[in-house]
Amino acid sequence: QLTMTAAPPLVVSSYTLGTEVGFFERVRAAAGAGFDGMGLRAENYWAAGIDDATMLAIADEHGVKILEVEYLTGWGTAADRDGAQQAKERTVFHMARSFGVRHLNAGLLEKLPLEEMIEAFAALCERAGPDLTVALEFMPYSGVPDLATAWQVVQAVPNGALIVDGWHWARAGQRADDLDGIPAERIVSVQLCDVRKEPMRPLRAESLGHRLPPGHGDGDTVGMVRALAGPG
Repeated sequence: QLTMTAAPPLVVSSYTLGTEVGFFERVRAAAGAGFDGMGLRAENYWAAGIDDATMLAIADEHGVKILEVEYLTGWGTAADRDGAQQAKERTVFHMARSFGVRHLNAGLLEKLPLEEMIEAFAALCERAGPDLTVALEFMPYSGVPDLATAWQVVQAVPNGALIVDGWHWARAGQRADDLDGIPAERIVSVQLCDVRKEPMRPLRAESLGHRLPPGHGDGDTVGMVRALAGPG
């Protein structure tokens, strides 16, 4: 596991490059901008149309690694887990194992009772298997709107963890002391960005398409990073 004594890898998120950019272009963009690695969604993987070994070879040729896979959604109720969603879930699990990724990104848009979310998340982690970590991302417009709720959902699951995203951190009004009581090792990914001064409506549209680079907006990215770095 990475520690604060070694710089964690800098990864360009799949969403940073939009939804239409092909695999070759993603690799070149990540390498050209100096990232250590890149993230892929199941949709990017399907669209590539090439086998896993070839994808890894292309990334390696450009000096980048595939370090993040996503996005697990629709796992809250049996009704949401239709055939297409189950196929996507299996694909994300396969990608993680094929590319040697240690955690999977997950979120839940549906607003369900807390106990139902806890039970559903535990079932998702069981399907993933003990060799994979499922990292839950809180989003202020979702069923898991803040860090406290996310921690309630994941804390009892051995292979459950958390993602902290700078945009969601700012829009959810999180503070450094909201991290109190959360073990540092249970936060496995930090997503860096910045936010506009005035929120947009709907919030999700801003989250998906109107973020700003870290340090170029109205959020306190440095403060968030310091709050995370303090406890390790």
